[in-house]
Amino acid sequence: MHTTKGRLLEMMGSTDGPAADELRGRVSGSVLKPGDEGYDDARTTWNARFDSRPDVIVRCSSAVDVQSAVRFARDRDMALTVKSGGHDYAGNSAARGGLLVDLSGLKSVEIDPASMQARVAAGVTWGEFDLAAQGHGLATTGGTMSTVGVAGFTLGGGEGWLSRKHGIAADNLIGADVVTADGRVVRASAHENPDLFWGLRGGGGNFGIVTSFEYALHPVGPEVVAGQVIYPADRAQELLRFYRDHFLDAPDELQCFPFLLRIPPVPPFPEAWHGQLALDFVLAYAGPVADGEAALAPFRELGDPILDAVGPQPYLTLQQSFDVGLAKGNRWYSRAHYFDALTDDAIDTLVGHLDPFPGTFTAVYFGAGGGAVGRVDPAATAFPHRGAAHGLHVFPGWVEPAEDDAIMAWARGLHAAMAPYANGSVYVNLLAEDEPARIPAAYGGNYDRLVRLKKTWDPENLFRRNHNIEPGA
Repeated sequence: MHTTKGRLLEMMGSTDGPAADELRGRVSGSVLKPGDEGYDDARTTWNARFDSRPDVIVRCSSAVDVQSAVRFARDRDMALTVKSGGHDYAGNSAARGGLLVDLSGLKSVEIDPASMQARVAAGVTWGEFDLAAQGHGLATTGGTMSTVGVAGFTLGGGEGWLSRKHGIAADNLIGADVVTADGRVVRASAHENPDLFWGLRGGGGNFGIVTSFEYALHPVGPEVVAGQVIYPADRAQELLRFYRDHFLDAPDELQCFPFLLRIPPVPPFPEAWHGQLALDFVLAYAGPVADGEAALAPFRELGDPILDAVGPQPYLTLQQSFDVGLAKGNRWYSRAHYFDALTDDAIDTLVGHLDPFPGTFTAVYFGAGGGAVGRVDPAATAFPHRGAAHGLHVFPGWVEPAEDDAIMAWARGLHAAMAPYANGSVYVNLLAEDEPARIPAAYGGNYDRLVRLKKTWDPENLFRRNHNIEPGA
């Protein structure tokens, strides 16, 4: 729900100069219009498929700036987009006209080792957070790329290396400061606005703009056992069965993402395998190094690997391991499923639909669920996917716009082929822009409660440029 005037402004994408000048007088951060120095840098997001061109950008330097921007957009009935790390598959942080609230300048990280808690501003990336927390030998569940922002990741749930041991990011969220649709700042926690706190833990950016997050921390590292073991793709069916069976009783500390990808033409990958499709076990153990060596050994003993690069490494290195392969400026698309069980037929179907595997940076991978994630009641947070045994993510990556249609069609075809084996749900952070019909499936039995919550906190749907939960009647 939003007004006719708001729809017209969103379609027209018009904000006049005097309006931007008026906003400039209300905030301490920068206000940028097309043509201003810094505008192009501020508007650019990770996924090059989306060309963000807001009419005005507020580069916030404080929560007060966020309040001013929200009130300005609300009073003028402007389309409002929020960007933190700018890392998403659906282009939700890429503004199409209207006002872009850029949180990337909010950069404080406070670590309290005594209470094992952290307070983190909304513009912080996981690389910045981890650097501060690892100074005390601590961490919480974060993104598997250091450039991902804490905000969107956490608000969608937040699955990462530590999920099976310590729960998803939303399980570790203990408080948040939120700018609401009416421009107030409210506190959300188990004791203050608990309904809002429930919705923030997996409900996306539907209920307000979080300016700071408070997390529970855990002893992690500074060294963990991690790395990758790569085998030829012609063994994919056998190896995926091994992965599935191994995780029937794997320890919580163990996580594995079995990737299907083309081996990149760079060291340390053997030159003879460059460009070849392979099965890559990407592994980590969130526990003592000696235990990790033993836990990862079975994945290294399945025959002659193309590459075995498993060993002790800094947790910070693990958190940066995907940065190069998922670089900003490429074109990305996404399709995802959850599975209650990974059957032989599901594995055979996946392998049978890989060809032609288009896109230089394309990958398809599973991720193991269970552990601490599965021991939380599905209704305890907005994130409901507690019983899923595995997730599947199909995400092609490429460079040339001319390849868009063919590559995206391939991904949709593979996703459709796997649907009969999936449980019908999906992780909201992996939804693409062309999947609005799947939004209820991202929330399962929690969806109706989220609709009511939206009506309470954002009845006019000001925060609608997201995987939108529309307010209930």
